[in-house]
Amino acid sequence: MLPTSDLLPLAVAIPLLGAAVTTVAGRWLPRLCLDALATALAATEVGCLALLWARTSPDGRAVSWLGGWTPRGGRSVGIVLVADRLGSGLALLAAVLVLAALCYSWRYFDEPSGERGGLFPALLLLFEAGMCGFALTGDLFDAFVFFELMGAVAYALTGYRIEDPRPLHGAMAFGLVNSAAAYLSLLGIGLLYARTGELGLAQIGAELDRFATPGRGPDALLVLAFVLVLAGPLVKAAAAPFHFWLPDAHAVAPSPVCMLLSGVMVELGVYGVARIHRVVFAGPGGLPDTAVRGTLLAAGVLTALVGAVMCWQQRHLKRMLAFSTVAHIGLFLIGAALLTPAGLAGTAVYVTGHAGAKAALFGLTGVLLDRYGSVDEHGLHGRARELRATGGLFVLGALALAGLPPFGTGLGKAVAEEAPGRQLGWLPAVFVLVSALTGGAVLRAGLRVFGGLGAPPKEHPEVAATTGEGEETEIREPGRRLPLPMLLAPGLLLAACLAVGVLPGVGRALAAGAAAFTDRAAYLADALEQPVSSTPPAPEAWWTASGIGLGLLSALLAAAFAATAVRRDPRRGTGGLHRAVVLPLRRLHSGLLGDYIAWLAVGLAVLLVTITAQL
Repeated sequence: MLPTSDLLPLAVAIPLLGAAVTTVAGRWLPRLCLDALATALAATEVGCLALLWARTSPDGRAVSWLGGWTPRGGRSVGIVLVADRLGSGLALLAAVLVLAALCYSWRYFDEPSGERGGLFPALLLLFEAGMCGFALTGDLFDAFVFFELMGAVAYALTGYRIEDPRPLHGAMAFGLVNSAAAYLSLLGIGLLYARTGELGLAQIGAELDRFATPGRGPDALLVLAFVLVLAGPLVKAAAAPFHFWLPDAHAVAPSPVCMLLSGVMVELGVYGVARIHRVVFAGPGGLPDTAVRGTLLAAGVLTALVGAVMCWQQRHLKRMLAFSTVAHIGLFLIGAALLTPAGLAGTAVYVTGHAGAKAALFGLTGVLLDRYGSVDEHGLHGRARELRATGGLFVLGALALAGLPPFGTGLGKAVAEEAPGRQLGWLPAVFVLVSALTGGAVLRAGLRVFGGLGAPPKEHPEVAATTGEGEETEIREPGRRLPLPMLLAPGLLLAACLAVGVLPGVGRALAAGAAAFTDRAAYLADALEQPVSSTPPAPEAWWTASGIGLGLLSALLAAAFAATAVRRDPRRGTGGLHRAVVLPLRRLHSGLLGDYIAWLAVGLAVLLVTITAQL
C-alpha cells in the first residue's frame, strides 16, 4: 500500500505529467480520445486526493519532506508538503471542479485534433497542479511558485480565444495586476528570509517566536513583511480594492474557465491569507490578533458590500456572477478574520457549497452563450423559455447563492453567522443583505431570460452598462443540439452543493479540520517533527433554528428583490441614492490598467497604516 506521505507529491505530479502527456498526445489522437484521456487523468487526481483526505485524520497532518531532506534541530533546507483536512480538502475541491470543467468541455470547444492539439485540457491540468500544490505546500517560497504557476496558466486560459481582442485585454489586466502583487509578495518573503534565514512556514514562525521579546511589539519590518506577503493572496482573492481585474477577466474567459476561477481559484487566496497569518504571524513573535482581526474584518465587509452592489447593477451575466463572487469572497474573508475555529468552519462549509453553486451557474450561462451567442439579461429576455431544465437549474443556483436551506451555501452561511457571537452582533445582517442582493440579481436574470417575466427592459442613460450582446461564441456550431455534458455537469454540481447541506458528516469533517487549522502549535510540531499537543475540540457545524431562519430570510429577500425589479416600470429613472452611491462606484471600475495598479498601491498603503495604528 502506498504510504500517505507519498500521496502528497503524487497529487502535484499527476496533473503536471498529465499536462505534458495531453500536449504531446493532442497532435495525434482524435478529439474524443484526447478528451477521454484528460478526463481519466483528472479522475485519477480526484482519487489520489480523496485517498489523502481519507487518510488524514481530522486533527492531524500528513507531512512529506521531498528527497528526504528532513529538519535537524528545528532547521531545514528541504521542501515540505503538509496536508491537513482543510488543505487536502481544498485541493480535492479543485480537482473535482477541474474534472467537472473537463467533462463540461467535451463538446464545448468543437476543435479538431491538431488545430490546437491538447492545449485546453493540458492548461486545465497544469492549472490544477498549481492549485493543488499551493493548497498542500508548507514552504512560503514554494507557495509563491505554485501561486504563480496557477496565475500564469489562468492568464493563458482567460485569453484562450486569441483571435478576439477582448479576451487578450482581460487576460493582460488579470496578468499584470496579479504579477505586480506577486512581486510585492516575493519582496515580503525576502524580508522574512533576511530576518529568520528560513523559508518554511513552520520554520519562519518558530524563528520569529524564538526571538520574540516579552512586552515589545512587532517592529516595522515585520509589519511591512506581513502586508507585502499578503499582497498576492489578497489580489488573487479579489478583495476590495484589489478586485477590479476579476469581472473584466470573467467577462471574457471561456465559461469552463470561469467555473474554476470563481469556484476555487479566488478562494485559494483567502486560504493563503488564513494559512500564512496563522502559521507565521499568529505567535508571540508575530502580530497581535486584534490588529489582524480588525483589519481583515473591515476588508471583508467592504468587499462584500461593494461586490453585492455592483452585482445588482449588472446585465452582463458573466460580470454579474463575477461580482457575486467578489461579494462572497468578502463573506469568506469575514469568517476567516474572526480567527476562531467556528468562523473558519463556517467559511470552509460556505466555500464548499459556493463552489458547486457558482460553477454550475457559470456552466448554465455557457449554455446560453452556446444557444444564442449572448449573455445579456435584457437582450435574452424571454428567448430561453424552451430551455426548461436549464432555467430550473439556474433558478435553483440563484436560491443557493441566496443561502436557501438546505443547500451547503445556506449551512456555511448559518455557521459563519453564529461564529461572531454577541460582540459582533451586526455581522449576520451583512451576510443576509449580501446574500439577498447577489441571489436576487441572479434570480432576476433567470426570471427574465428563462421565464420572460416583466416588460422588456429599456435602456436608460443613467444605468447603461456592459451589455453582453454580440459576444464571440465559444463553440463552432451555434444552435446545435445541446450536448448532454453541458447540462449534466451543472446539475451534478448543484446536487453536490445540496449534499453539503444535508449530509452531517461533511460539516463535521470540515469543522474538525477548522479546529486543527487554527492549532498553530500542532502544525509547527508536525512540520518540525516534534511531539504534538492535543487539538482543540471541533465547533458545531450543523443547522440551528436561527441559521434556518436567517437562510429563509435571505432567500425571501432575494425573491422580493427579484420580483420588484422584474415588475418595475422600465421607463422610470433612478433615485438620488443611485446617483450618489452607485454611479461613483461604477465609475471606479474604469477598465483602465493604470487605475487598477493605483488601487493596488492605495490598498496596500491603507492596510499598512491600519495595522500599524492598531499596534
